[in-house]
Amino acid sequence: MKVTDEERRRILVRRHAVGLGSSLTPEEVVQRIVALHATDAASVSLQVLARSTTATLDDVRDALYTRRSLVRVMAMRRTLFVIDKQFMPVVQAGSSAGVARTLRTRLAKQLSTLPTDPVIDDVPAFLDHLESGVDAALAASGTATGAELSTAVPELRTAFLPTTDKKYDVRRYVTSSLLTLLSAEGRIVRVEPRGNWTSRHHTWAPVSAWWPDGVPPIEEADARVRLAHTWLEAFGPATPEDLQWWTGWNKGHTVRALAALDVEEVELSSGAGIMLRGSDITGADGGVALLPALDPTAMGWKDRRWFLPDEYRPDLFDTFGNVGPTVWSNGRVVGGWAVRGAGEVVFRLFEKADEEQVAAEAARLEAHLDGAPITPTFPTPLEKALRTGSGN
Repeated sequence: MKVTDEERRRILVRRHAVGLGSSLTPEEVVQRIVALHATDAASVSLQVLARSTTATLDDVRDALYTRRSLVRVMAMRRTLFVIDKQFMPVVQAGSSAGVARTLRTRLAKQLSTLPTDPVIDDVPAFLDHLESGVDAALAASGTATGAELSTAVPELRTAFLPTTDKKYDVRRYVTSSLLTLLSAEGRIVRVEPRGNWTSRHHTWAPVSAWWPDGVPPIEEADARVRLAHTWLEAFGPATPEDLQWWTGWNKGHTVRALAALDVEEVELSSGAGIMLRGSDITGADGGVALLPALDPTAMGWKDRRWFLPDEYRPDLFDTFGNVGPTVWSNGRVVGGWAVRGAGEVVFRLFEKADEEQVAAEAARLEAHLDGAPITPTFPTPLEKALRTGSGN
């Protein structure tokens, strides 16, 4: 069976609600696309607003911090995501657990081999002390920033010392590494930041605020099968390489997870593909959408040429492979956009598209921002040029 690029784009439009003008809740948006990228706090809200004509910034906040139906986790590819709370056990076992093992091994090695202030004589005992201290501090306070936890547990200010004269090699505290590790292990969760909705300074809470007895355990191999199934529902048809890239698994984990699923082979322009047998691959006509930096649709596949031409990549990606804000029409990237000054949305098209529709969508998004400046963590050439005014 052959699935053309045009057919894939129409499937993308329907499943990911890209340019459909849908009335979706934040939870429904997440369920459609498995996970929202959460490296940028602002991008989480923008991913929802791009797909829903009825959702508001307050709706996203309530889902994350009041209803707590959505949760921010360290997961695939050691990246922050927002997922449905009910899906957390699958992601924790199928992805986060492996990330956590790598982080724990790395931190223990750094504490054992790098110069520290003060010197650490017993690394396992030191880590046990930090972990129990963080648990006790969060149990007492409910939520806390990294700085507040460092005050409650002073040993978190233990510093790694520079070993070279490189500018990036600076004195750094163990706080961030330890909290990231505990997050990947499913013990603590990033919650509402101090400041406005664009702030990256999140507070932390114990996982018991979501699951009193901890995240329900699932066998890791079973969790990987369930994660692969869910991803194929949202992103298939695709190649096994796409799945391996998205999850960050090794080839063995990917092959075994797919072997446990009932899939059928399809022919794609990017190579031999797969999809769940009996999948609904009907599509939809898509209008215009402005997807933010690191959007899960633009970042959902390893090979993106069927919706994003190679010639656009230098403008839309940074040097690490992170995508910036993109303009979409009919399931295809046709330009980029940025937020200039106090919330002014500006764009540039690379090819012919309905500019009036793009302008109308930019105005809709601008109204939500209400003057808030948006600066991505990973600025791309076009985003930076548009934001600073050198791109027009």
